[in-house]
Amino acid sequence: MTSQTDLAALMCSRLCHDMLSPVGALSNGLELLADERDPEMRARCVELLEQSAKISTDKLKFFRLAFGAAGGFGDAVPVEEVQEVIAALASDAKRVELNWAIASSSLPKPAAKVLLNLSQIALDALVRGGTLDIGAERLGGNVEIVARATGSRIAFDETIGSALQGDLHSAEISSRTAAAHMIALLADEMGGGLQYQLSEGALVLGAVLPEPEGMIG
Repeated sequence: MTSQTDLAALMCSRLCHDMLSPVGALSNGLELLADERDPEMRARCVELLEQSAKISTDKLKFFRLAFGAAGGFGDAVPVEEVQEVIAALASDAKRVELNWAIASSSLPKPAAKVLLNLSQIALDALVRGGTLDIGAERLGGNVEIVARATGSRIAFDETIGSALQGDLHSAEISSRTAAAHMIALLADEMGGGLQYQLSEGALVLGAVLPEPEGMIG
């Protein structure tokens, strides 16, 4: 079984991997700007720096809510915070249409983490763009979540699907599957579960999570 220390190390590796490209682009852009004298090219360098800074900020906001303690929100996270983070990632990915179906104004913090991670997995599957539909409903003491990716090409490593369902051996867990493994553990601790369905042109990820005690109603 993967220890908490091992999982933390894998999550750190995932964060570093995802941040390397935009932070590297910032570094390269600053070097180019220092040497460039042409006004048009300097303006282009500044534009690229702004884009890289936005992507870096968007990713860090996602990591804070999806993996971190998300301090400042109490036991529930406002839905608009979740929507803002996912919308920013979808905007950075380009060619992705984002649709929402969430009636609640807030979600329990564990459910928000699961929704964010499922949304990220679905977004990553849309390698040629497409549509990402995200829904969540608090019903009968449970939070039901769905993230559906549809597009001309769906790229999904079913090892991630196995991680979501808790079927991976510890030796198979990597920085690529660590986030899926983390939310599978979280769902299991809550007495809930995750599932996925992959078909031609569509990936559906879902979760049913019991509401934490004291938040039902």
